[in-house]
Amino acid sequence: MSEAEQNTDNQEVTDQGIVPEEGQGAFDASEESAEQETQEPLEPLAAAQQEALTWKDVALRTKAELENYRKRMARERADTARYANADLLQSLLPILDNFEFGLMAAKAEEGSSIYLGMSMVLKQIEDFLSEQGVETIPAVGQPFDPNVHDAVAQESSDEVPDGHVVAQVRRGYKLHERLLRPAGVRVSTGPALEESPAADEPTA
Repeated sequence: MSEAEQNTDNQEVTDQGIVPEEGQGAFDASEESAEQETQEPLEPLAAAQQEALTWKDVALRTKAELENYRKRMARERADTARYANADLLQSLLPILDNFEFGLMAAKAEEGSSIYLGMSMVLKQIEDFLSEQGVETIPAVGQPFDPNVHDAVAQESSDEVPDGHVVAQVRRGYKLHERLLRPAGVRVSTGPALEESPAADEPTA
C-alpha cells in the first residue's frame, strides 16, 4: 500500500470518531471535572444544614432555660405570698405565751366568767393562727428532734423512754413547712438508776 493510501485510511479512522490516546486522556479529564462541579454545590448545603442544627439546639436550650426561669419565679412568688406574714406571726407568739400563762392562773376559778371569756379568746387566736397556716409542733411523748425541739433540761422517767420528750415548757410552732419557733422541752433519760446497797463494813 502506498503512503498516500495509508494516510487516507488514517484520516477515515479519525473521521469515524476513533480518538487517539491523547484525545482519550483529555476526555477523561473533562469528565472528572464535570463530576467535581456536580459535587461542589453539596458542601455549602451540608454546612447550612449543620448550622441549622446548631441554631436549633441553641433555641431548644434557650427555651428550656426560659421555662425553668418562669417556674423558679412562680415558686418564689408563691413562697413570698405563703410566708409574707411570718415575721408578724412570730412576733405574736410571746403574746400568746403570756395569755396562756394568764389562763393557767385563772384556771383556779374554772367556772368563772373571766376564765370562760379568756378560753374563748384563746380559741379565737388559735383559729386565726390555723387559718394563716400556723401549726403547733408535737412534743410530749415524741422522740427528741433537734430540728423542732429545744432541750432545756433532762430528767429521768419510768414512763417515757430515753431520748423522748417528757414535758413541754413552751409550745413550738411552724408556718406551713417553715419553723417559726422550736418547742422548749425536757428530755427523758429513762428510768432512774437504782443505787446499789452499800456493802456491809467489816467489823473490827
